[in-house]
Amino acid sequence: MLLFFQLLPFSSFTSTYCSLLHHKLSPFSSHLIQVLYFFYSLFLVLLNLLVSMRYFYFYFHLNLFLLSLFFSIHTTHQLQFSQTQVLLQLTKYLQYPTSLQIFHNYNTDPCTLTPSQHLSIKCEGNSVTELKIMGDKTNKHGKVSSFNGFALPNQTLSKSFSIDSFVTTLTRLASLRVLSLVSLGIWGPLPDKIHRLSFLQVLDLSSNFLFGSIPPKIATLINLQILTLDGNYFNTTMPDFFEPLSNLSILSLKNNQLKGSFPISLCKIKSLTDVSLSHNELSGELPSLTALSRLHVLDLMENGFDSEVPLMPKSVVTVLLSRNLFSGEIPSQFGELSQLQNLDLSENRLSGVPPSSLFSLRNISYLNLANNVLGGSIPKKLKCGSKLGFVDISGNLLSGLLPSCLESISDRRVVRFGGNCLSVNSQPQNRNQNQKHGSYCEESSSGKIKFWRWEIDAAIAIIVVVFLFLLAFGVFFYRKFHSREIYRHEMLPKIVQDNNNSTTGVSSELLASARYISQKMKLGTQTTTTCRHFSIEELKEITRNFDLSTYIGEGSIGKLYKGKLENGSYVMIRTLALRKKLSIQNLKARLDLLSKLHHPNLVSLLGHCIDGRGKEGISPQKLHLVYEYVQNGDYRTHLSEFSLDKALKWSDRLAILIGVAKAVHFLHTGMKPGCFRNQLKTNSILLDEHRFPKLSDYGMSIISEEIENIEVNGEKLKYCLREELEDDVYNFGFILFESLAGPIASEKGEAFFLNERASFDSHDGRKRIVDPVVLTSCCQESLSIVISITTKCISPQSSSRPSFEDVLWNLQYAAQVQASADAEHSISS
Repeated sequence: MLLFFQLLPFSSFTSTYCSLLHHKLSPFSSHLIQVLYFFYSLFLVLLNLLVSMRYFYFYFHLNLFLLSLFFSIHTTHQLQFSQTQVLLQLTKYLQYPTSLQIFHNYNTDPCTLTPSQHLSIKCEGNSVTELKIMGDKTNKHGKVSSFNGFALPNQTLSKSFSIDSFVTTLTRLASLRVLSLVSLGIWGPLPDKIHRLSFLQVLDLSSNFLFGSIPPKIATLINLQILTLDGNYFNTTMPDFFEPLSNLSILSLKNNQLKGSFPISLCKIKSLTDVSLSHNELSGELPSLTALSRLHVLDLMENGFDSEVPLMPKSVVTVLLSRNLFSGEIPSQFGELSQLQNLDLSENRLSGVPPSSLFSLRNISYLNLANNVLGGSIPKKLKCGSKLGFVDISGNLLSGLLPSCLESISDRRVVRFGGNCLSVNSQPQNRNQNQKHGSYCEESSSGKIKFWRWEIDAAIAIIVVVFLFLLAFGVFFYRKFHSREIYRHEMLPKIVQDNNNSTTGVSSELLASARYISQKMKLGTQTTTTCRHFSIEELKEITRNFDLSTYIGEGSIGKLYKGKLENGSYVMIRTLALRKKLSIQNLKARLDLLSKLHHPNLVSLLGHCIDGRGKEGISPQKLHLVYEYVQNGDYRTHLSEFSLDKALKWSDRLAILIGVAKAVHFLHTGMKPGCFRNQLKTNSILLDEHRFPKLSDYGMSIISEEIENIEVNGEKLKYCLREELEDDVYNFGFILFESLAGPIASEKGEAFFLNERASFDSHDGRKRIVDPVVLTSCCQESLSIVISITTKCISPQSSSRPSFEDVLWNLQYAAQVQASADAEHSISS
């Protein structure tokens, strides 16, 4: 009986031990169990020698205690192992930095690592709550001036790095409160999904290669106390969404390329203690900061702020405003800032006499007012604070005697006052601080007053000129809208004469104003041929009098016919109805301009025919536009192809979308003003025999004033009715959506997308919506990038939509990710 009770716990413990080893435990847990098992086995051997029943109960209860201990160990480390796997995956994404080499020691529990300068991991319960990693990818030669958001050899992580996948993995550490990833070479746009780390209190991503905009969803991290993004390449407008961050105490965005004005929303965060936005491209007015009652540090050095220096809160300790364009006088209120220790207002345009009380503040230790236009005399009996150790008033227009407390008579205070007109004694320490003649400062000061008077006179003159210009502008519009006959008789002969003398067929006034001319190419010096003028007889001949057999169909605007020129090449002819009243010369100039829009991804306009212009007293009725013929059908037809050997794979679709995006970006930026409302649809994208995309139906907005409202399938074009649909980005978003989901997207329209948009976020939703050809030929990361930019393009608010430059960048990035995945797949197979 005794032997039975002795063997029962032993067998139970052995089975428990084996089951534990079969679980995926952390290395630390496995070793601990093995050690305990050894001692437990030895203990059982000794107990088997005992035969007295009085030891039985002690032995039995000890078994129960040890078994409960093992189960508690297993439970404690089960979740910790899953988080360890996330840390190992992050190490792989970061391409095994030196600071994470310790993870190669599989006997180490990450939560027991001793914190160091390069790595610190803290855990609470079963979760990682703090992760600090400092790498060695610091650019010793300063920031890269031409960084464009892509990988750089030996500076960033490699091209295979995906910041989207990295952040997705990072968000699995859902309990993180402190995240610091510094100098690791992380590159690309910071994904919005960083907001999933909802418990974050500290976020530091300094000294990396983060590019583009700061994601707005950071504002949802309501627990955030410290946000540091110094030394990156954020280059869009400074965000102004900080108001929800009511717990924020430190905001540091130094050394980026942020533009725009100071974010007003910061003035509403009472908890702010440090605001550092130096070394950016901010400008405009700096508002009053007196509401920030806890502010200690304000660092706005090396920007372009051009207002007067605002009032500061009484709590401020350090104010750094050097190398801006601040003007006016230093506020006298600065002399009341009893906590102020460091003040740098150097290299601005400040004038007047600096407040005397500024020098005598009880805590002031550093005061730099150099290289302004401060003038006048500093009071002789100026008192300096006992802690004032550095003063620089050099490079101004100060005159009079140098106060005794500013003379360098001891080593405990450094004073620089050269480049003024001060009277100083001849002590040796003052010999290197040369002064200008008093007349220089007086003349400069009076010159400045004269300059101000000149500015006032100039402002008055500008106002008079603007008034006269507006008056002339009003007369012009009166003549245009109320005296159209006079306008025709006076201006039309001049335009006709100019057209006869111009090699381009465009009036000289149109060329001079450059309203419709690209800055990159002047039409008068182009070597390309001007638009060919076809006669109606020529077009009837090549289309067999517009026979039904040559009829192709209806495009977004007008009827389409196919013709064959005398040289054997095929053309496409678009027929449009013209308004009854129009300016023929204006129409010809616009058509000539339209024919000069050359881009590899645009269907070339070869010529035109204005039908009926030769008949006296009869206005032309039709306009025929002659384009190159693209023979392989449109993009929508190829998307409808279900044959596997003919269906467009994901990489093919990306190549086509990139080509079209390049064409639209050219239309937006290749001429001024840009050419918008380009009728973007999948059936207006034509493919040649090599599946090279060419955009048709573009540029109709240039001649829209001369064309009658065209109806397609009985419905007027919605592009003219809704501002949203006039937006090329919005329409391109539906091309992207149709590329993802197939032709069903265009058939069901906007409502289908809005209803199914949320489904993109789940794997099952994507499987249901996305074209099976896409799903079987794409990598998930590339697909996610395009889904993200598609959602932004079809945003209901036009202000939330990206620029076409952003769209193009994201598509090229998605193609790059897909190419890398295809290459890895081919190598592995």
